[in-house]
Amino acid sequence: MAATVSICTAALGAEISATGAELVRLRDRTGADLLWDGDPAFWTGRSPLLFPMVGRARGDRITVAGRPYDMGQHGFARTSTFALMRSDAASCTWRLDASEATRQRYPFAFRLDVTYRIDDATLHMEAEVTNTDAVVMPASFGFHPALRWPLPYGKPRSAHEIVFERAEPAPIRRPVDGLLSAAQFPTPVRDRHLLLNDGLFEDGALIFDTLASRRVVYGEAIRVDFPRMPHLGIWTKPGAGYVCIEPWQGYASPEGFDGDFADKPGMVPVAPGATETFAMSISVER
Repeated sequence: MAATVSICTAALGAEISATGAELVRLRDRTGADLLWDGDPAFWTGRSPLLFPMVGRARGDRITVAGRPYDMGQHGFARTSTFALMRSDAASCTWRLDASEATRQRYPFAFRLDVTYRIDDATLHMEAEVTNTDAVVMPASFGFHPALRWPLPYGKPRSAHEIVFERAEPAPIRRPVDGLLSAAQFPTPVRDRHLLLNDGLFEDGALIFDTLASRRVVYGEAIRVDFPRMPHLGIWTKPGAGYVCIEPWQGYASPEGFDGDFADKPGMVPVAPGATETFAMSISVER
């Protein structure tokens, strides 16, 4: 099985790894890299997929029907090996099926299909979560692409911003030991603009759990669309050369939550035989 698959058009090229079905390279028409390179001095991720959980659970453990299961931050898909189902010049589809190993952490039968497709200068990323079990399956899903900061278009790092589709007056949350803070914090978005600086991230990610927008533009060059993803995380490690723009369905367990996995805020109940679809796209607008 191929370790990576490359897809491209004249305007955009991408490389996807079998490990985690993770996007590991994104290049524009000139060959300039738009995605973080995974430098371990800061963070080895590039664009991990978060399933069956976004964020962290208390004690890295979930409870299903009264039984505890070990579950690390962001779930296990990002470290799992996916099977390549098909590929052509501009698209590829990868699959992860439930196994004995996944059932030790998540006691449900599922199929996760992830498709990457390039249309001109837009990379579409779509995940289909299918419940192949006989009971309702709680799940959440998140994308986590790390885009270069600064982008390779000449502007200094200090001149980069994220512009939201709509005004974002609602307070945001912060992580507390990986969990969702009970406290709310004033939004750092002003007139739809979030001016990026390292100080924003000294206390970790910005978590928009009450989000109006379903599109942002980053650095005047990259448009990120996520029409059905209701939550958003924005994160970097101060001083690192990336900013993660993360559309989510779900988020970390709130402080104090210790209930059943199905009752964790942001979870989607997937009926037996049903499929839930999660999608985002990255477009280069230059």
